Order: sequence, then C-alpha cells, then structure tokens
Amino acid sequence: MIALLLALGSSLAYGCADFLGGLGARKAHVLRTVMIAAPASLAVELLLWPVLGASFSTGAVAWGAASGVASAAAFALLYRTLAIGPMNVLSPVTALVSAALPVGVGLLQGEHLGAAGLVGLPLALAAVVLVSAGHGAGAVRPSRTALLLAFGAGAAIALQLVFLHRTPADSGVAPLIVGRAVSSAVTLCAAALLYRRLGRERPAYALSATAGVLDSVANLLFLLAARSGDLAVVAVITALYPAGTVLLARGMLAERLHRGQVVGLGTAAVAVSLLALS
Repeated sequence: MIALLLALGSSLAYGCADFLGGLGARKAHVLRTVMIAAPASLAVELLLWPVLGASFSTGAVAWGAASGVASAAAFALLYRTLAIGPMNVLSPVTALVSAALPVGVGLLQGEHLGAAGLVGLPLALAAVVLVSAGHGAGAVRPSRTALLLAFGAGAAIALQLVFLHRTPADSGVAPLIVGRAVSSAVTLCAAALLYRRLGRERPAYALSATAGVLDSVANLLFLLAARSGDLAVVAVITALYPAGTVLLARGMLAERLHRGQVVGLGTAAVAVSLLALS
C-alpha cells in the first residue's frame, strides 16, 4: 500500500510538471526552459540531503549519473513534445512508452505478472493507437514529428526510472543529486553549443522552475516507491501521470477530447489498472 501511494503521488507530480514545462517551452526555446527547470530540481534535492541522507557509493554515483543523462534527454524531448501539442494525445503516448520498458526490465529481473498483467500490457499498446488517432470532426491529430518526439521522450523517461531503480537501497537521495547535477551540466553544455539557435525570447521563469521542483518531487517519490515495491507495478502506476496533464490542458488550454481519444484514455486507464493489480 505504501508503494502504491508513493507511486500515485509521483504520478500526480509528473503530470503537473509536464503541463507547466510544456507551457514554458511554448514561450521560449526548450533548452531555455530546461536550463531553469534542471537547476531548480537540483536545489530541491540538495535541500533534502540533510533530511533523507545520502551515501555516494560507486553504484549510487554510476547509476545516478546514467539517470541524469537520460533525464536531460527526457526533459528536452518531453517539453518539446508538449510544446508542439496536442498535450491530450502526446502525453498518454509518452506515458505508455515509458511504462513498457520498466515492465520488461522487471520481468527479466524475475518479477511476475499475473493474468491481469498479461491482459493489461497488450491493452496498453492498443490504447496508444486509439489515443493517437483522435477521430471526429475537427479532431486535432499530432504530426509525425510530434509522435516520434513523444516515443523518444517515453524511452528516455523509462531509462531514467530503470537506472534509478538500480541504485543501492541505502544510498538515500545521492542518486537523485548526482543525476540532477549531471543533467544540469549536460543541459548547460548543449545550450552553450546551440547558443545562436536559442533565440532571444526569455523563458517563463516561474513556470519552468515550478516544473523542475515538481519533477524532483516526482523522482523522489518514484525512488521511494521502487525501493518498497516491484518495478513493473510501480512504473505502470506512475504512468498514470497524463491524467493530470490532460485535465489541465483541457481546463486551461481548452484542448478538446474527441470520442476516439476518450476511448483511448479509458483503455489506457484500464490497462494501467490491470498491470498494477498483477
């Protein structure tokens, strides 16, 4: 039950962070948004160090650094994906892709899915098709580029979660600190190399920083959940995060949900629920 609650909290924080990060990336180049979000995340994790402790062992540093590289890619790809939109299609696609890889890793590590899980996984893949189609008059369909970015973002998120899961259980927040330091460094280097392409638009500082803080909270809750439960189950519960993104997008951006998308979102919810029960 504790792992379930932590994973649900992580899901909520990820969904809110994605929405705010996507909005921020609409106002300026995505790297400008990430340059604010990543250091804000690092600041939160440093503040948590005295409270939760940190052990910088070889495993914690190595897997934390790997998660940081994946996190930097996930930040950029995801915020760019959501900036292109529509959020109510691309966010669920990213979530389902990000859930599939951790489930596979968990199974290879000896975790077992019951009958519900064996039904839920192919159902989740069907939900990707339904959500992406968006049938109906005036339906907004994502471009091929947006879908590719969504799949790339999902894969990067999945790798980040898998790497965090591999960190030592007694390392505290050390993997998060190392990971965020690495992702911040990667982001700053990329921004320096691409400086002339970033444009002169100022980033949405408040939106970007808040997105980074929420992402840090989400990572922490996921790490705690993964340490107290199975990776396959925790990952798919965390993959519920598009619910928050979609609802915020509908309420604040007036993005419409058409019949095919509603069916797809419902199918995704059933699939994730079945996987969580396995």
